[in-house]
Amino acid sequence: MTPSDAASDPQIAALQAAAAHAQAELEAAQAQAALAAAKVKAAEAAAALADAGITASDGATGAASPVEPAGSGSASDAPAAEAPSDVPADVTTDDAVGAETSSSTATGSSGASSTDDLDADTIGPGPLGLDDVLKIRDGYLVHGPALEMGALVNGEPVPGVQVRIPLSVMNRHGLVAGATGTGKTRTLQGLVEQLSAAGVPVFAADIKGDLSGIATPGESNEKLLDRTRGIGQDWTPAATPTEYFALGGVGKGVPIRATIAAFGPLLLSKVLGLNATQESSLGLVFHYADQAGLPLLDLSDLRAVLTYLASDDGKGELQELGGLSGATVGVILRELITFADQGADVFFGEPEIDTADFIRLDPSGKGIVSLLEVPGVQNQPALYSTFLMWLLADLFNTLPEVGDPEKPKLVFFFDEAHLLFRDASKDFLAQITQTVRLIRSKGVGIFFVTQTPKDVPGEVLAQLGSRVQHALRAFTPDDAKALKATVSTYPTSGYELGEVLTSLGTGEAVVTVMNEKGAPSPVAWTRLRAPQGLMSPSADTAIDAAIAASPLLARYGTPVDRESAREILTAKLEEANQAALAAEAELERQRIATELAKQQAAADKAQAAAQKKADAEYERLLRKTAGTTRRTSTRSSSTSSKSPLEEILGSKATRSILTGVVEGIFGTRRRR
Repeated sequence: MTPSDAASDPQIAALQAAAAHAQAELEAAQAQAALAAAKVKAAEAAAALADAGITASDGATGAASPVEPAGSGSASDAPAAEAPSDVPADVTTDDAVGAETSSSTATGSSGASSTDDLDADTIGPGPLGLDDVLKIRDGYLVHGPALEMGALVNGEPVPGVQVRIPLSVMNRHGLVAGATGTGKTRTLQGLVEQLSAAGVPVFAADIKGDLSGIATPGESNEKLLDRTRGIGQDWTPAATPTEYFALGGVGKGVPIRATIAAFGPLLLSKVLGLNATQESSLGLVFHYADQAGLPLLDLSDLRAVLTYLASDDGKGELQELGGLSGATVGVILRELITFADQGADVFFGEPEIDTADFIRLDPSGKGIVSLLEVPGVQNQPALYSTFLMWLLADLFNTLPEVGDPEKPKLVFFFDEAHLLFRDASKDFLAQITQTVRLIRSKGVGIFFVTQTPKDVPGEVLAQLGSRVQHALRAFTPDDAKALKATVSTYPTSGYELGEVLTSLGTGEAVVTVMNEKGAPSPVAWTRLRAPQGLMSPSADTAIDAAIAASPLLARYGTPVDRESAREILTAKLEEANQAALAAEAELERQRIATELAKQQAAADKAQAAAQKKADAEYERLLRKTAGTTRRTSTRSSSTSSKSPLEEILGSKATRSILTGVVEGIFGTRRRR
């Protein structure tokens, strides 16, 4: 039988194929055995060193070699000699290696993953060649603690190539972007859980309400386990210590409040939508209140100061500083009233939150996650975004300089970040940029979470070290333009990023981060790890119980209304009003006294005139009576010196009667 005849025989061909397959399996088994033997020898060598009292880090003896990349066969691979016992039996070799990597990363040895089995047959059928895959693998090797993002995707996941963010660069800030429904919230949840497990406190806003699931262990199902096994994740359910907060107590959580004075004129102007002139005037009002000892605690205090400075009593207070336009005061007052009508008045007052309470660990050493519930944020976007910006500004002003710590003191997740930058003034953007640039040295990392990178100004994007870009949509010309701009900001890679960014599945992202040396890592299409907490909201009863048990509730739960600008100005105006009323009463008394004096003088003058007239009439009557008497006395002088009538008229009684009659006629008699 010729070779051609043998090749044509189906049975012989099948036998040859089976033999070739068996030979391949034998070679694979031999490779596996060789690898296992090498690991056993490495473990025996490590044990011998340990028996001799020599540690792998003892450089003085020269026994330990420097940390080498995974797959080099160095002693650093020894801890990963055995796969975790809880890896399912049907997990592939690559899955087991990925599980090893996940386990070692949790203990801070993420640079020790074994990827010797990477070859042209195991890197996937995608666009990347072996050299590109190895370059990405080496670019994400981390020798210190790291956050596991997931496995490289090259058509299919490559569990042997894990994508990580070094924990030490988490204060270099980052961006999580992507269209609605692409998995941004789950990415955020996974990062938060790992940060907490690493002893890093976290502050995050719960916009949609489903981030509260981090406080409850996740629920396993076969679909979830298939996905996690496929990327080398050894998934187990776990809960994260969580503290719930609410702005002003609106919603569930410990109330967060701030005083108007602490909020400041710049942030408040942004909330109120004031122009540059009005913002400057508001700053003048804050300056006056501070100099005059008028505490600005809530919106009513600010309204009271504005009203006072626009009144006649207060107009002169700011003349030396340029004065305050009545029209400007009117605009600010109207905006404050509208602001209060939207419910914002509950967010301002005392007790003011101490931002140091966001930097806490639980008894087990895990970082506490401060979760801010923000109901109805779309109705109050300016308030939400500006309030979070105030928290950052307060942290920046109160925290000491720490340089570049091994891990951040706090990581701040700014969800719906586009709300912060909408209609922002140049001064406001300058303040944000400065805060983002400088707060890194305070040990605080900021991650902006939004839909597209164009939502964040370029000055801020330039400060971000890590980017996790979920799928983008390109349905409109504007979308296509935004996609092109996004692609142009990435380092060169083996991917056609324009296609990749529009074809990413849910839970997948294009990742590039800052490595431990401060350089950008290669662009990696990544299938992200699943969160270990519940991927839906925690039960209301569990949230209520956590809030009731919070040690912060007693400190911040009840609002305090101490004496402030409103009460001080009210008392001052009341005192001024009382003084004005007393002065007015004195003037009225003096006016009445003067009027009475005038009336008395007029009455005295009239009485004197009447008396004079009565006296004149009396004299006239006397003269007339005297003439008659003389004529009569001439005729009767011989008989008597005075007649009886003369004697009657000349008597004192008659004169008194005549005087009374005359006074009665002219109405000049006094009535007493």
